[in-house]
Amino acid sequence: MTEPTIQNLFDLTGKVALITGGSGYLGNSFSRALAEAGANVVIASRVQGRAEQIANALPSPGGAMHFGVQLDQLDEDSLNAGFDFAVEVAGKVDVLINNGQQGHPLDLTNVTGEAFSDDLKNVTGYFLLARRFRDHIVDRQTSGAVVMIGSMYGVVGSYPDAYENVCTASPVQYHALKGGIIHMTRHLACYWAKDGVRVNCLSPGPFPSEKAPTEMVERLKTKLPMRRMGEPYELKGSLLLLASNAGSYITGQNLLVDGGWTAW
Repeated sequence: MTEPTIQNLFDLTGKVALITGGSGYLGNSFSRALAEAGANVVIASRVQGRAEQIANALPSPGGAMHFGVQLDQLDEDSLNAGFDFAVEVAGKVDVLINNGQQGHPLDLTNVTGEAFSDDLKNVTGYFLLARRFRDHIVDRQTSGAVVMIGSMYGVVGSYPDAYENVCTASPVQYHALKGGIIHMTRHLACYWAKDGVRVNCLSPGPFPSEKAPTEMVERLKTKLPMRRMGEPYELKGSLLLLASNAGSYITGQNLLVDGGWTAW
């Protein structure tokens, strides 16, 4: 066997990648990473027009084609229809990025039982979409990769003093959700390895958008060795590692990209 070059390993030319939440803050960088690596990218969003707008703005090295699809991961009918449409327009799906999320800005002091349960439906959507993908890969008798998007807050608790008197604390239901996604990743990887489907999780650390309160951001900087927040582009390489053949012997893992947050 001829050893693949590093360029071969990270190349997604000819592959189709479906990403949920591809129009979001981190999703935009994820989508560009997939496109820049040569993939045909299907952007899934609750709003069809928004998905198409992002897809049309992606680079197309080598003539890759990109598509937008309406898909609400909290609605099983919408999820199934969205996956079917993605396969119809792109011909197949080789890589699934479970990134989309809907949640309530409520913390442990005021979250209702209904809001808590609603937010946990995101992990149900991740599973249902991953299962559709796995069945699609098996039917095609090929191999594929699933990347779940977790969080450092699925591994560690948050510092109360980072949020105190500034904004809502990190939502408890968000921690429960991300912890569940990380462990589900391990479980699915064990069962689907024989099917040729790798399942991994990418867990970002602190990547606040410009909407985050300045004081909270400054406090967060003191909590990690690198003393700075992450930029969305700093997740692109990690995503490609897990989505491409560069990670062909990696499954069931949770890759933390957190500036050292969980190192101490």
